[in-house]
Amino acid sequence: MAGHNKWSQIKRKKAVNDQKRGKIFTKLIREISVAAREAGGDPDYNPRLRLAIDTAKAENMPLENIERAIKRGTGELEGVNYEDVSYEGYGPGGVALYIQTTTDNQNRTVAEVRHLLEKNGGNLGTSGSVAWQFDRKGQIVVDAARHDEESLLEAALMAGAEDVERTGEEFIVTTEVTDFHEVQKGLQEAGVEFSHAELAMIPKNEVSVGGAEAQRLLKLLDALDDHDDVQKIYSNANVDEEVMAEAMS
Repeated sequence: MAGHNKWSQIKRKKAVNDQKRGKIFTKLIREISVAAREAGGDPDYNPRLRLAIDTAKAENMPLENIERAIKRGTGELEGVNYEDVSYEGYGPGGVALYIQTTTDNQNRTVAEVRHLLEKNGGNLGTSGSVAWQFDRKGQIVVDAARHDEESLLEAALMAGAEDVERTGEEFIVTTEVTDFHEVQKGLQEAGVEFSHAELAMIPKNEVSVGGAEAQRLLKLLDALDDHDDVQKIYSNANVDEEVMAEAMS
């Protein structure tokens, strides 16, 4: 779990500049549109859409952008037809990678993802080759400076969470997928503010990576994350602390 969470910390730190924020908006617009197309434009009856809207609001996306993306998804406005496609592969050090994309052209996306992997010491695998190494869970990120562990743990368990773990300056609240939205609601009612929430692929076991391999891995993750079609990347890597600190500086 730590490898994914550390990479998430890096992404959030790097997202402060306008160029990164523009890419985040592009990806969120795609996610909102696909969610609305699949299960309708009412977030009260569409958990995936509700999560996408909450994430977009947390990123300060203008409301009109959100509404336009929903209307494109429901067909009220014309737009590109996107679909979800996941890819599995390996990175430097033999770490497993689970890559979720939203694309309007599968042939283009798979070719570009394969190129990025091979260019940075990885390779694309077949469907199912690494998915078995992950569990799908809900994750809610809480700033450790704003809440103490004991109070958060009590609120999280009362809301139905599985666990609370501290990772650096954050607490990670883990839930079953079916309890994800109820736990969010319970935390909010308990006065807990969280900075990020998502349905994630959590590694069952980690692979330690250090030195040059860790640097190559972070370069690969950054290249994949920079691709417009890539929505989320999950890894079972536990990256060397020195390399991680350098990446976050």
